[in-house]
Amino acid sequence: MNQEQPIIVGLDIGTTKIAAIAGRKNEYGKLEILGFGRANSNGVKHGQVLNIDETIKAIQMALENCYASNPNLEISEVYVGIAGHHIKSLQTRGDIVRQNTDEEITRREIDQLVADQYKTYIPAGDQIIDVIPQEFTVDNFQNIPNPIGYGGVKVGANFHIITGDKNAIRNINRAVEKSNLLTKDLVLQPLASAAAVMGQEDLEAGVAIVDIGGGTTDLAVFYEGILKHTAVIPFGGENITNDIKTGLGVLKTQAEQMKVQFGSALSNEAKANAYITIPGLRGMPAKEISVKNLANIIQARMSEIMDFVTYHLKQVGLDSRMLNGGIVLTGGGSQLRHLIQLTEYITGLNARIGFPTEHLAAGHIEELARPTYSTCIGLILKGYSDYEHNRKAFEKEYRKVDVPDNLKKAEAQSAAQSALPTEEQLQSERVRNRKGVKDFWGKFKDGIIDLFKEEEDHHL
Repeated sequence: MNQEQPIIVGLDIGTTKIAAIAGRKNEYGKLEILGFGRANSNGVKHGQVLNIDETIKAIQMALENCYASNPNLEISEVYVGIAGHHIKSLQTRGDIVRQNTDEEITRREIDQLVADQYKTYIPAGDQIIDVIPQEFTVDNFQNIPNPIGYGGVKVGANFHIITGDKNAIRNINRAVEKSNLLTKDLVLQPLASAAAVMGQEDLEAGVAIVDIGGGTTDLAVFYEGILKHTAVIPFGGENITNDIKTGLGVLKTQAEQMKVQFGSALSNEAKANAYITIPGLRGMPAKEISVKNLANIIQARMSEIMDFVTYHLKQVGLDSRMLNGGIVLTGGGSQLRHLIQLTEYITGLNARIGFPTEHLAAGHIEELARPTYSTCIGLILKGYSDYEHNRKAFEKEYRKVDVPDNLKKAEAQSAAQSALPTEEQLQSERVRNRKGVKDFWGKFKDGIIDLFKEEEDHHL
């Protein structure tokens, strides 16, 4: 285990759950998860913190669970995800004329160019969350990914600026501060999710990340390695649950349970003769609910979300011929049966589920590899990006903390316990785990495929 790196904590404040995950990169550049806690979220609606007290309680519960998973942790600073339909984005252009034209372009000049964009005019009541350079130009040379080391008189770039409502941002910061934490940075959730589920080749090929959360669906579009567009669609898994509740006249908890257990995003794939029996309320007769009707309701709302995705792709001129990497679905809502088929049908693009395993070390419990935690793991990766590029100050002294047994996969744990814990054997165990990374994820994917197979007629 590489103890020379900082422990970075991601805090995902979502509509349905709040997750806190602590991670550190090992000697192979993969993330080892050192602590993991989650709690149900009550004070957040559509990705926005509305009830600060409820949100603080949930953050503290998630932190307590994180400490329970590993008592050696000390958490003071967190990277926090932000979403909500108040998020907007705009494109700007910025240039600087250099003073010392004889010397090469330095990192300081590029940082200055980015810092200048924070002075861009935006409507009152909004605040800039992030400024992301797209492609640079040096004099007459265009489309330069990184101009450091070039020589020239004028350096410019196109920028993608992400803004949010001041009050919404203040509420998040206040909830985090009142939980005795410091917000190291606010990161747009679809960008965090994209970092967790994608490799460099996906960015080059062109890909749209669709993160289906509880309250919102977040979109990030990349083309030729550059972030082209971000958007927050104000519908998510909660809307589907509410549609089921209203459409079928059941309780919200029942609606959620039916969605997860029997739901399908394609009504054609649902069995026409399958029914779910719901117990009646206080002496009322039991209800028979058609699985086909359930699928119709889910398909209607999911189609609406995918229509928004198609609309945004058309807006930025990236249609099915341009995005060779297709659509990557992640977030809790991506686990719905037949969602890939519906997405491909509506958007005309290939689709796959994005698991946050791209940068995770082997041998972790399967819970952590669910799409639900993509944002949280992406927040840790964003922290590492800041650390590796010296964008923020991190502690110089790093504590020795190991991966706790309760976050290790059972096989890895029993193998480690049966061996004598000498340093060489621990090292060889790590190497062995890493060699087994392919079949570990192979097994995991098989498990997921079984999960999504058509269920037989079931009754609740």
